[in-house]
Amino acid sequence: MAEPKSAGRPRRVTRRRLLGGSAAVVTAGAAALAGVELEVLPGKSTLYHRLGHDGEDGVVPSVEPGRLDSGAFASRARGREVGWAVARPPRSGAAAPLPVVLVLHGRGNDHRMPFQRDGLGLDRFLARAVDDGLPPFALASVDGGEAYWHDRADGDRAQTMVLDEFLPLLADQGLDTSRIALAGWSMGGFGALHLGAVLGPERVAAVAALSPALWHDYDDTAPGAYDDADDFDRVSVMDRQADLDGIAVRVDCGQGDPFCAAGRDYVDGFDHRPAGGFQLGDHDRGYWRRMAPDVLQFVGEALAG
Repeated sequence: MAEPKSAGRPRRVTRRRLLGGSAAVVTAGAAALAGVELEVLPGKSTLYHRLGHDGEDGVVPSVEPGRLDSGAFASRARGREVGWAVARPPRSGAAAPLPVVLVLHGRGNDHRMPFQRDGLGLDRFLARAVDDGLPPFALASVDGGEAYWHDRADGDRAQTMVLDEFLPLLADQGLDTSRIALAGWSMGGFGALHLGAVLGPERVAAVAALSPALWHDYDDTAPGAYDDADDFDRVSVMDRQADLDGIAVRVDCGQGDPFCAAGRDYVDGFDHRPAGGFQLGDHDRGYWRRMAPDVLQFVGEALAG
């Protein structure tokens, strides 16, 4: 699970200012309380968990998943070997190419996490959804490292890898990549919003972001998430909601998640409020599993429409 550094409204107070301001004279207890209230420190997640306010953990369905293919390729864009996986629903056949949802993982995860039984088990959620009548589609994941799904100054170009290498690979796997959907959690939630805007409505039917890693200012970002302030300003999705015009958007975040405040600000910036919402939950796989059926229903209906 990714460990967000901060997700509060840094225009009021930043983590660095709160922890590093020598002029502030507060007790340790008062500082911790302020951090919980403002969602500047990760204390709110711990508090919600201890008070039992996370909500129920989602449970991976006890169904037989469909075919899961996996492999690896030498990525010139990332300068390393990159693993990938594609999950198809049972009995999908080969009559017509399936549309595909790119599933972007969080920081510290890889392409295996979406489909592991002790991860998110999305292949089983997909099997259940299609069995319940959702038009079939495939789920595809790929290793994005920790580059926050954009090209970095050190040469790790995750964005270029997805667009110029992975999408063609998926087409070679017999999938329909003419118009895709994107979904992701944490770092991958940001990545879905970012890449959805890069590709635009002609290539993207829907974007679903779970617990997206969003900040207002570079000073509050997690170490290593961006090269510098210019890099952050270049790819930030905050205040750029119009870049997703014409794309169905869903944003979900747990109320105990450190990214909740920034997520609310992001959602409030749309002219038309996205689907989804802010439910009981934390920044963990129990919450993401609980939301998985609704997310798959959302992207599946958008692809079918």
